[in-house]
This record gives sequence, structure tokens and C-alpha cells, in this order.
Amino acid sequence: MKEQNNIPTGKVERAGKFVTTGLKVGGNYIKHYTRKLLDPSTTKEELHQDNAEDIYDTLSNLKGSALKVAQMLSMDKGMLPKAYTDKFTMSQYSAPPLSGPLVVNTFVKTLGKSPSQLYDSFEMKASNAASIGQVHKATKDGKKLAVKIQYPGVANSVKSDLRIVKPFAVRIVGMNEVDMDKYFDEIETKLLEETDYKLELQRSVELSELCAHIPNLVFPKYYPDMSSDRIITMDWLEGKHLKEFLETNPTQEVRNKIGQALWDFYQFQMHTLRKVHADPHPGNFLLREDGTVGIFDFGCVKEIDEHFYVNYFLLTDKEVLKDEQRRREIYTNLEMIHPSDSEKEIEFFSALFQKMTSLLTLPFTVDRFDFGDEAYFAEIYAYMDYLYNLKEVRESKVARGSRHSLYVNRTYFGLYSILSDLKADVVTKM
Repeated sequence: MKEQNNIPTGKVERAGKFVTTGLKVGGNYIKHYTRKLLDPSTTKEELHQDNAEDIYDTLSNLKGSALKVAQMLSMDKGMLPKAYTDKFTMSQYSAPPLSGPLVVNTFVKTLGKSPSQLYDSFEMKASNAASIGQVHKATKDGKKLAVKIQYPGVANSVKSDLRIVKPFAVRIVGMNEVDMDKYFDEIETKLLEETDYKLELQRSVELSELCAHIPNLVFPKYYPDMSSDRIITMDWLEGKHLKEFLETNPTQEVRNKIGQALWDFYQFQMHTLRKVHADPHPGNFLLREDGTVGIFDFGCVKEIDEHFYVNYFLLTDKEVLKDEQRRREIYTNLEMIHPSDSEKEIEFFSALFQKMTSLLTLPFTVDRFDFGDEAYFAEIYAYMDYLYNLKEVRESKVARGSRHSLYVNRTYFGLYSILSDLKADVVTKM
């Protein structure tokens, strides 16, 4: 993969890249409608592919918040056309890496030493590169190390990047602007935290130690003396990312073992710690043939609001959901229905949410669950698609759902997606 010798860091320069991309996307629409005039059977698939290519090329070269939003969107298989999902998935661990001189410059600026002065060996070519940073192999005193390096200008461009990328998100997803306003504040807070490598180092050490007792999980040791506000040094973990791991055709026993470990990891964080690793995309896990899982990257951690937690998990109680008045009260507490809603709107959205809730919480209501049940996920995607296309939902004047739901839902959706790909049969009873 071609390396980058520089990353645009100025607001004007970065905005200019988006303007150029916007013009390309506009041109793609013109080409699409011209083709459709000549051939009415033309679908939007080629349009989606052209747009996905142009947008991803821009985001992957800008790095940072813009690329992170693409990564988040890629995890929701029901939200984007397949062309976008396929392309944006690359942002999880295979974005274009920084060149050697930029890497060395980061070390000298933040640690006062070059990589050769800090480590016994250091591979200048990145092992993988994602949205916020890239990882290099190194050794020190006989230990294999992973060195994560943050891209230049990422922390300073969060706010401006989100303002620029918002129109693209609105256009691609079709979400109302009011929804984007509400949730982009939450996204901005989390992205600013993700660029704080000192905070990430602290959380990584803390959460790794608190979760170390969970069977079949492996966490790296972290090295503060070889870390800075833009560099984190940790043990190198062996293993494969999900896609390449599945290509080895692991046994069902190993799939189940890994799935159980991930389920237990997230349940313990959610219900005991009330803070959770909220970035469950495949690039953050290393799967092994013995059924163990290497876990790293605690840059995105969601601390769970108590009021939200209580109401959110009441939705997994079948007896509570039988009481319509109680159900409405919970939906109101979670901002899924609003005091300004008419009775007709309350009835309409309550019915939609009841169906959605019964589908999404099913794994929590049984002793064990087979995430390899393709019919279950087909039903979820079909229902989400149905909701997405409802005129009443698309034209709602209020955002439906607490801002806290954004990262909690994202966490469970990411977990469900991985368990589905593993086809894992998991004990879900607490």
C-alpha cells in the first residue's frame, strides 16, 4: 500500500479536500442520471461504488475524525448501501500508512528520541493503519512490542472535520439534520477522548486489569516510559483479525469459545464496571486458534449514565414490556418518545419500538443464543430497512433516542455483528 508523506492539517486545506470531493460526488450523480435517461433500468449500484471510492479516498488521506466516522458507519450493515460498507470497512485496519520521516518526527517531537534510540529494533513499515493512528512492530530486551502512533493534526481537527463531514453523513445515511446535531455532540466528545493517548493509556491499564479474570481473554502490558501524548507502546499480541481468522476454517468449538469470551467481556463491563470498550470493530481484536482473544485499544470508552442504564436494560424484561403504561414511561425516559408527541405519534412510535426491542433484546431473554441464526439477523436487517424507509420516521421533527444510546447501541451492534460472523453459540444468561 502506498505511504503518505504528509497529511493536510490546516482547516482550510482539509476543507478544500472535501470541496473537491463534493464536486466529484456531484459529478457522479450527473453521470448516474444521464445513464438512467438512456437506460431506465440503471440502478444506483454504480453510483454508490463511484461515490464510495471518491469519499473513502479523501477520508483515508485526511485520517482522523473524518475517517473515524466512516469506520463507525461501516459497522452498521443495515444503514449504508453495500458499496459504502465494503469500502469504509478498510478504515478499520488498512488505511494508507504514514511514511518513515513522519513517524520519526513524531517520536522526536513527543519523546525526544528517535525509534532507534528507544527500541532495540523498530520496523519502519506500519503493520496496520486505521483512522486515528497506525501500529509498528518493535523489540526491546527480547520482548516483541506494538507501537501505536497518532497521525499529525488529528487532535486539532476534530471539531472542524465533523462540521465538514456532517453533510456527507446526512446525504449518505439520509438521517435528519436534527438527529445529526444531537449525536454529533456525543461523537465529538468521544473523538476528542480518542486523541488523548495519555487518557487511553490510563484506561487501557485500568480496564485490562479489571477484566483480566475473564476466561480466554489476553491483554497486552503497557509501557508508560515509552509512551507519550501521541505514542503508546505495548506488548505485541499474536492473532488474526476476524476476516483472516475465519478463512482458517476454525472449529465450532473454537468459534463458541471466542464468542463466549467476547460476550462475557462486554457484559462484565456494562453491568459491573458501568464503563465499556465502545469500539468493537474487528480491527481491535486478535483471534487465535486456541480460542483466546487478544483485546487492545481502549481509546473509545463509554461511561454508562445510571438513569440511562436502568431504563435501557428494563427493555430486556419481558414482564415489564407487557405493561403498556410502563413501556411508554421507559420509552419517554430514553427519549424514544417525547412529551411533545401527540397520542397518535406515541401509539405509532411505541408500536415500532416494541417490535424493534423484542428483536434486538432476544439474546438477553434466553439462557443461550445461537448467533449463527441467519434468519434472526435477516429479520433485524429487514425491519431496520423498513423503519429507515418509513415516511414518519424520516420526517420526524425530533431525534428519537438518548445521546447515550449512540455508543451503547454501537457497542452491542458491533458485538452482535462479530458473533454473527463467528456463528457462535453463546451462554447469554447472566
